Amino acid sequence: MAVTRERINQGMSYELAREMMARNKPNIERIEGLISLTDADLAPWRNLAEPYEVLVLVIDPCPDVYTNVPILQRIATESGKLNLHIFMRDDNKDLMAQFMNGPFESMPVFAFFDKAMSLRSVFIERPKNVTDMRAQKTREIIEANPDFGPVGRSPTDMPEEVRVRYQAAINAMRTASTDFYLGESHREFREIAEELGRGPVGDVKWRGNLMGDAVVTATP
Repeated sequence: MAVTRERINQGMSYELAREMMARNKPNIERIEGLISLTDADLAPWRNLAEPYEVLVLVIDPCPDVYTNVPILQRIATESGKLNLHIFMRDDNKDLMAQFMNGPFESMPVFAFFDKAMSLRSVFIERPKNVTDMRAQKTREIIEANPDFGPVGRSPTDMPEEVRVRYQAAINAMRTASTDFYLGESHREFREIAEELGRGPVGDVKWRGNLMGDAVVTATP
């Protein structure tokens, strides 16, 4: 089912969505204070011949939502070339069904549409490099703390005291890597803008933390 202009216009503004996501809001505000976009980040967006409509699917709470949505909103504000339309995933399953990450309802989803409402690009969850970096850092944490292991062990299978220490170590690692995450998101969004600027080139490219069986291209 194609996304129509009427349907996308039913989405919320960034400001309204931020107020509705009470659990995400403190982290959204923290990330807003960390965003620093360069002229190189913004130039590909500012150079676009036309603005794009962006369908955004979110949930509350979600670290990838509160990290990436503020970045895209800042790009929209400073470039004037993006209009964000934000939808809560669980209230809009018809939209979610069109942007599944393999079998998963990964968040956030950013779907970019041109003025004719043709789908031009999709970004899901987070940059793949961030996922790879976190996996490596998690292995290092487990190697340094054998009681957390083996690698791949679910925290739910750990004794409570071990689980608390493991989660604290993972949270500290993720906090320490925030700058890397933001930089990779800036890069991914810049590359999306560069692709949009080249015009339609066939199938839509899907980006982000895609699962092995996720749809990676779709005919617009």
